[in-house]
Amino acid sequence: MTNEVNAAERSKAAGTQLLRLMRMAEAQPPLRTAVVHPVDALSLTGAVAAARRGLIDPILIGPITRVRSAAQAAGLDLQGLELIDVEHSHQAAARACELAARGEAAAIMKGALHTDELLEAVVAGHSGLRTDRRMSHVFVLDVPTYPRPLLVSDAALNVAPDLATKRDIVQNAIDCAHAMDIVEPKVAILSAVETVNPKMISTLDAAALCKMADRGQIVGGVLDGPLAFDNAISLEAAEAKGIKSAVAGRADILIVPDIESGNMLAKQLFYLSNAQSAGIIMGARVPIILTSRADPEASRLASCALAILVSQHKPGKYLR
Repeated sequence: MTNEVNAAERSKAAGTQLLRLMRMAEAQPPLRTAVVHPVDALSLTGAVAAARRGLIDPILIGPITRVRSAAQAAGLDLQGLELIDVEHSHQAAARACELAARGEAAAIMKGALHTDELLEAVVAGHSGLRTDRRMSHVFVLDVPTYPRPLLVSDAALNVAPDLATKRDIVQNAIDCAHAMDIVEPKVAILSAVETVNPKMISTLDAAALCKMADRGQIVGGVLDGPLAFDNAISLEAAEAKGIKSAVAGRADILIVPDIESGNMLAKQLFYLSNAQSAGIIMGARVPIILTSRADPEASRLASCALAILVSQHKPGKYLR
């Protein structure tokens, strides 16, 4: 009986953090968004649903015959939505970057093209979208068994980040948390252990990142690491190991050592804990909404909501 009650409670709690994002964003005007190559039913449906909810004002960029065919296949009405005709996905990505650089689009949304292809256009020297910050992906996870939003970075973009890249990953995640009204996020730098081991680079990087925060090279959050996953999210696990920390057991942000560990962590939470997510790329001049083909509509809408909050947030001073 107890297990049934707990399951019911988890089901009731599922999605509450994403709904909070939606409520925060829906009070704001729609975000003018360049949707890149929405030529399949899934990506086009997500963009149109977000438009109908008043989250984005989409500019659909792609081969117009393929966009219309996708709309017909999905039973979607494109009346009133702006379409820009280009020959192929490379042109769609380049055109989206042009619009964003000129201030005619406040966000970019990935459609039916590879992430690498979209980001190649974004990071090009002539795109006008690069900053002095390395770009990184942030998952905002709604885990039914965790009492607050859980941000995970970087699980989708930087494969094997060095210390300088990890610094930007941490700062991007903190800025994302600030946009969500998490005033001073607690940042756990993850490794397999909670002590510094010279043979484990991730523990050395964790210690260095914490010292960088002490010296003002990372601002706006409270850092601790290295921390194992259990110590980062469970007070009981941290107390059992005698860890005294403002972050341990209370983490808002989890910084993973590399893309493999981050990807596995996020997907384990999706499929074993019924987590839902929003996803965004930080570090460019505009937020980039990055969704997966497997994402349900709720995740796609929440990702658009997150982009609104990020686009309106003015990051604090960041010292290089």
